Amino acid sequence: MAAEHPPPGRSARPASAAHVETLAPDPEERRIRTGFPGVDRVLGGGLVPGSVVLLAGAPGIGKSTLLLQLASRLSDAGHPCLLASGEEARSQVAVRARRLGLDGARLSFVPGRLLDDVVSSATAEQPAVLIVDSIHTIRDHASDALPGGTGQVRTCTDALVSLAKGQGTTVLLIGHITKGGDLAGPRTLEHAVDVVLTFEGDPNSGLRILCGGKNRFGPEGEVAWYEMGAAGLTESEPGPRIGAGEAEPGCATAIAVAGRRAFAVDVQALVTTPDGPPRRQVAGLDARRFHIISAVTGRAMGSSLVRGEIFGASAGGLRLDDPGTDLAVAAALASADAGRSLPVGAGFVGELALTGSVRAVAGTDLRLSAGMAAGLRTVVLPANGSAADPLPKGIQLVRVAHLRDALRWAFKQ
Repeated sequence: MAAEHPPPGRSARPASAAHVETLAPDPEERRIRTGFPGVDRVLGGGLVPGSVVLLAGAPGIGKSTLLLQLASRLSDAGHPCLLASGEEARSQVAVRARRLGLDGARLSFVPGRLLDDVVSSATAEQPAVLIVDSIHTIRDHASDALPGGTGQVRTCTDALVSLAKGQGTTVLLIGHITKGGDLAGPRTLEHAVDVVLTFEGDPNSGLRILCGGKNRFGPEGEVAWYEMGAAGLTESEPGPRIGAGEAEPGCATAIAVAGRRAFAVDVQALVTTPDGPPRRQVAGLDARRFHIISAVTGRAMGSSLVRGEIFGASAGGLRLDDPGTDLAVAAALASADAGRSLPVGAGFVGELALTGSVRAVAGTDLRLSAGMAAGLRTVVLPANGSAADPLPKGIQLVRVAHLRDALRWAFKQ
């Protein structure tokens, strides 16, 4: 009698079934407090056991310092940490820990160049938190691809995600960003992790900002502020006004919102006559949006702004992606092009349409409170925006429907 064969697509031997559970909520959500209230807030309440967090930032911005301080506080609180570094040797990390006044004896270290070494050490040690510095230096010896390449990053990330989910260890990955400000490596890296954080700021100044992006366990868009000093990073609140200075042509004050916080920050613009093809360069602003705003501003002014060389920047090395800063960027461009200063103590809030109309944005109450704290006396904002309740005392509101209205008010002062 002929042997029976299994139907196509099915195994001759049934696979063992995975353990099936319901989605009834746990009695209590478990979170690991980091010892940094700002980090906990950005994460949505702390680290979730078994999650994978990616911290991205420019070289030298302080990513390794932040996570080393975080590992020290976690260890002090009874959450063992294992640091796997492919960027630095053990002695180098130990020197930094001593300089920061941290007890290096509480931290475990393993070289982080080979994936097998990291996974086997984490499996044996069973730490609460595994820090990998960085995902772009670790490699799987079974692959001939160079570290940092698409294949290596994808393979190593997948192995670390499996480790986190399998034994409940929280994995913190350090990643790099490109010159364009994008996360280096394949897009699958962002999809594979649970949380993506970015660490930003001007390396030449002490200001740093931790920004929350993708977050499966909490709100997106939250921020935490830090100051980099000789003793490392300390949490701080944004100053009354970032980049505050005397009124000069090409400078305007925006009131931006990040998460549940608002802050006043200066934006600058420079317009010059080109010797050749005009250049467009920005720092801290979205380049595409800046080009659109410059075209809308030139049309509203009836000038040849778009044919000049145009440069834009935000103060303090901040990256502004809030549409509510459009009006301030346009005011800075108009001021630079006209060579006239904007009124002292004025702030600008509003999103610009391609027609030049000023659209309402969210967070009016937050923005006005931040403007008042920054010492602004006047805020120019959309005519159709909601009114703050109650209106902060000592601040005047100028409602505008179009960019031309805002510029007419600014240059008549």
